[in-house]
Amino acid sequence: MIILAIAGRELRSIFHTTVGWLVIAGFLLMTGFFWATMVSFYIVQGADLLSNPNAAMQMSLTDHLLAPFFGNTAVVLLMLSPALSMRLFSEEIKQRTLELLLTAPVSTWEIILGKFLGAMGFVGAMLLGTLTVPLSLWLWASPDPGALFGGYLSLGLLAAAVISLGMLFSSLSQNQIVAVVLTFSASLALWILSWVSEDPQALVVQMSLSSHLQDLATGVVRLSDLAYFAGFVGFFLFATQQRVDSTRWR
Repeated sequence: MIILAIAGRELRSIFHTTVGWLVIAGFLLMTGFFWATMVSFYIVQGADLLSNPNAAMQMSLTDHLLAPFFGNTAVVLLMLSPALSMRLFSEEIKQRTLELLLTAPVSTWEIILGKFLGAMGFVGAMLLGTLTVPLSLWLWASPDPGALFGGYLSLGLLAAAVISLGMLFSSLSQNQIVAVVLTFSASLALWILSWVSEDPQALVVQMSLSSHLQDLATGVVRLSDLAYFAGFVGFFLFATQQRVDSTRWR
């Protein structure tokens, strides 16, 4: 299948770059630090509450370990995902290989989806490195499977949103630095929109990326949150397709 072939090409090309390995190393280093710090804090808190059994019973793994871990990991992904999307089209434009790709017997949508799936495959490889978190919890405790599923789902949806946004900026410039700066700035702006208003139903809050991740990180999967990310990714992939198509017909 052409889409999978393009995805495999993109995935291999990311692994062949220094940036790809730096992203993986930085991601695992930061998430590992956050996890070790939160576990240590959880143990200290539990020890302090030994004299208060009722309060100790309220220290759930989901609220005190998993939700904070997935929240911090989401911030790390927000910072690193632009580095994955910046080269998807900028490098092709700079090296003048995009014209060759566009003249091949493939549709623009196949190119877009192939590159998107390739970048998401790399994100999946990054997240595999964090599986020590649920495995370690299952060895010593009984974490909520729903919280684990929701947490990883939230990370995947966030990465998909940022990468789709980054693909549009990457298709607009041959300069990768410009693409990564624009992607990170736009993603950060969408992240902090929820800080503008305290009303959770306000339009500006509903447009924020972070407001749609809060429930997912605790295992509460809402149709409205899934619809938001599906619409977000679909819109920016469509915008990228229109941009690349305009290049095809010049």
